[in-house]
Amino acid sequence: MDIMGAKSEELYKKSTEYMPGGVNSPVRSFYAVNRSPIFIDHAVGDKIYDVDGAEYIDYVCSWGPGILGHADKDVLDSVRSAIDKGLTFGAPTEREYEIAKLIQEMVPSMEMLRLVNSGTEATMSAIRVARGYTGKDKIIKFRGCYHGHSDGLLVKAGSGAITGSIPDSLGVPKGYAENTLVAEYNDLESVEELFKNNLGNVAGIIVEPVAANMGIVLPEEGFLQGLRSLADKYDSLLIFDEVITGFRLAPGGAQELFGVKPDLSCFGKIVGGGMPLAVYGGRKDIMKNVAPLGGVYQAGTLAGNPVATAAGLATLKKLQNNSSLYEDINNKTKYLADGIREYFKGRAVINRVGSLMSIFFTKEDVVDYDSVMKCDTGLYAKFFCNVLDKGVYLPPSQYESMFISAAHSYEDIDKTIEIICSGNL
Repeated sequence: MDIMGAKSEELYKKSTEYMPGGVNSPVRSFYAVNRSPIFIDHAVGDKIYDVDGAEYIDYVCSWGPGILGHADKDVLDSVRSAIDKGLTFGAPTEREYEIAKLIQEMVPSMEMLRLVNSGTEATMSAIRVARGYTGKDKIIKFRGCYHGHSDGLLVKAGSGAITGSIPDSLGVPKGYAENTLVAEYNDLESVEELFKNNLGNVAGIIVEPVAANMGIVLPEEGFLQGLRSLADKYDSLLIFDEVITGFRLAPGGAQELFGVKPDLSCFGKIVGGGMPLAVYGGRKDIMKNVAPLGGVYQAGTLAGNPVATAAGLATLKKLQNNSSLYEDINNKTKYLADGIREYFKGRAVINRVGSLMSIFFTKEDVVDYDSVMKCDTGLYAKFFCNVLDKGVYLPPSQYESMFISAAHSYEDIDKTIEIICSGNL
């Protein structure tokens, strides 16, 4: 039963007059679960509160940035201090240097980097740099992996593109798509075949080291190492899109966890501590091709915004200085996944890595795009609505990840397991 509050319903109806679907990002619309979205008033710790006063245990965490939980005191204090000095200057600040240095310390492959405002901007820019450095046009991506909504990468994408049944967006010229080659995730043969068929024309491979935009799909053993070898073999660059996995799976991201060093990397979400901030970078010889040093142009009026860098610095410092935080979050996530897995045995598959997890309503292992697409999205929609109405906020799409934060308590996780396993399905 949809028990959406009156204020949320009123705001949603008003919003549809001004914004497509009443939202500013498609997955927020709740279209995939056949109901209207709730509107949030505030959040603290592992809870969010809607405009009608209802409380939810939050497993979306703003789609990943909230690794410390909502309204972390140290992050808020840092932001308040920055605001007092002004919101934006359009000129360099000390914090830009500080966060760049800290990112490099945590992710050694980031020898030189550029701050931007969103994950989409980071991946788009990294692709341009790869093309500029190599002098080649084509890029290999993977079916079901989402790298933002720039024209050249919105081909066989994941995330909201799957949710809305729009695998290829309208408005993307054929010329863009022709330079995007699509391989199968966890299938090295499909990658090498594309290299052979486009010999000498592939600038780079872009991949989510853990696919997290078609639900969580883990890389099979040797897959990422194989991509590294193929990129080297065909004189191409390996680009890790760590917008989701960066600073979440380890202080150095998925590349630290799996021991694979990319040529370029893209980070977002956690790096901004809840503010709009992202970054791309990598080998210094590659990044020296970016203006003003080289001929690859990229710019941004609000790039390195002093408020965003303040939030990012406070967040990354806590992650760097608290060695037990990752173990704690990972243990909580395992506890949650194990509790749910036992209840859904034979009816659903739970994929997990670190503090990322997904519930797939299928009986088969989920290891690639094809197995993802066999999941029962109708059953997920019913499941989502059942638990939402009991106070647990999950991703409103079968194809998105759950995020667990340092603020989640075992008490709330036990409550979540009890609600999920209460016999609704």
